[in-house]
Amino acid sequence: MSKNTAISRPAGYQTPWEKIRPYVYILPAMFFLAVFVIYPLFDVVVRSFQKWNLITEPTWVGWENYAYNFRRKEFTDAILHTIIYAVFVVGVGLSLSTLFAVWLSKNTFLNNLTRNIMFMPHVIALLSVAMVWAWIMNKDNGLLNMVLNFFGLPSLKWVDSSDTAMMSVIIVALWKAIGYNTMLIYAAIQNVPAELYEAADLDNAGSVKKFFKITLPMISPQMFMLLITATTGSFRVFDTIRVMTRGGPGTSTQVLVYYIYKQAFILQGKVGYAFAAAVVLMLMIGVLTIAYFRILSKRVHYQ
Repeated sequence: MSKNTAISRPAGYQTPWEKIRPYVYILPAMFFLAVFVIYPLFDVVVRSFQKWNLITEPTWVGWENYAYNFRRKEFTDAILHTIIYAVFVVGVGLSLSTLFAVWLSKNTFLNNLTRNIMFMPHVIALLSVAMVWAWIMNKDNGLLNMVLNFFGLPSLKWVDSSDTAMMSVIIVALWKAIGYNTMLIYAAIQNVPAELYEAADLDNAGSVKKFFKITLPMISPQMFMLLITATTGSFRVFDTIRVMTRGGPGTSTQVLVYYIYKQAFILQGKVGYAFAAAVVLMLMIGVLTIAYFRILSKRVHYQ
């Protein structure tokens, strides 16, 4: 028998190296995942049951940190503010982005220019955006009040009033996110097969019917992805609140992440309360994500 003749192996047979090779390849990624994600999450859960001020040794207090948070109206209000912020930013943001994407789907010079302009806020740092909008919404000499006064309308206090502060923060978040979401939805619309619209035209289907029967089902994977990322991002909002309102006036814009920051770094010796609030936030995001996959993933149409 020739030495170059290949040795036949039974079907499905794998050498020891072939069996462990996939796990060896993903080992570096799993190592970093364990060190920087899994271990910190486990550590947060453990420390949420401890009293700790970053100086002395932590002591085990059980559910006391959670009970302290839920007894405080400030904490429950922070949960409510987070939900309100997420509902408006996700619901209104994705709705407007979809409308803009459909409107800009025709390839014209004006639409191309509009798409480029709309995408610009996404590439600007959120800290810079918040600082600029804080000036624009200044109650004394801000640009928005100048525009309102030009049209004979009264000035608003914007971030300086508990009645309009949350609305102001939501406006900034929408301005920052709509361009990015619009571009992703626009790209998804461009990949919808043209023959589907041609068949709908033969059936004399209107624009609204074509959108709900063709466009929306075909772009549902991208919409589902945006829904997940927008929801998790809105529950983790911090920079805009920190720069524009610092959770105020009063606690009218204090969301969960800012509450955690306040307990851990502004109010000394309450790190355990911050860890407990962080676990609550993690559970809220986890439950919402699971609900999305359980309920909405069945409506996603993959080609």
